[in-house]
Amino acid sequence: MNILAFDSSTRVAAVAVAEDEKILSSFTVDSGMTQSELLLPLARKALEAAHLSFSDIGLFAVTVGPGSFTGVRIGTSLIKGLAFGRDIPCAPVSVMEVLADNLFPLDGLYCPVCDARRGQVYNALFCKKDGTLTRLTPDRLIPAKDLLSELSEQYNDIPVRLCGDATETVTRLAAEVAPRLILSPTPPALLLSNGGAVARRGLACYKRGEAVSDLSLAPVYLRPCQAERERLEKEQHAKEIM
Repeated sequence: MNILAFDSSTRVAAVAVAEDEKILSSFTVDSGMTQSELLLPLARKALEAAHLSFSDIGLFAVTVGPGSFTGVRIGTSLIKGLAFGRDIPCAPVSVMEVLADNLFPLDGLYCPVCDARRGQVYNALFCKKDGTLTRLTPDRLIPAKDLLSELSEQYNDIPVRLCGDATETVTRLAAEVAPRLILSPTPPALLLSNGGAVARRGLACYKRGEAVSDLSLAPVYLRPCQAERERLEKEQHAKEIM
């Protein structure tokens, strides 16, 4: 099965083409350009490099969150458009799983962290067990200090590997609030998402029978968008002054 995979949920734009578990081509761009400008041209390049076309694709895979609201919408909307009317399954993939997948075959506790602003991170914990990626927590929105407290209390005897775009921020914070925590360095090339990992996780999703139609594909948000938060804050303020 030929797979076309996308990630636009963090600051990078990533695309890959795979034949089952074999990655045929992969492109990742971290240039500051918006993903809407990059994803489709990258997809065409990836398909051309793999000597395939859109009509050869049997599965679309895309990260549906958690992450940038705009980025997640861009990726899911593109997949919905490409799959529309073609009866091609779509695999919704967690960006936390994608980031953790990058860390194979490194040892330790896998701890993806993506910037969620306001001192918070998107996070999940994983480990390598029996040669497979094992999830220890659900995807979650958590204050960075609370995450470090949890790691210090429950995982202070094993190395922790951070990855994701909040790695530097959390590493600096750990030196202040969790000095006993063992942080193993993650190679720079493995810190951010890549399309190959999206393709692998998408194939695993498909094999579990969890792929969906283009109509059912939807972003996964762990908190309301900024506009919704501002509306709720205004309503709460209005109630308090009444």
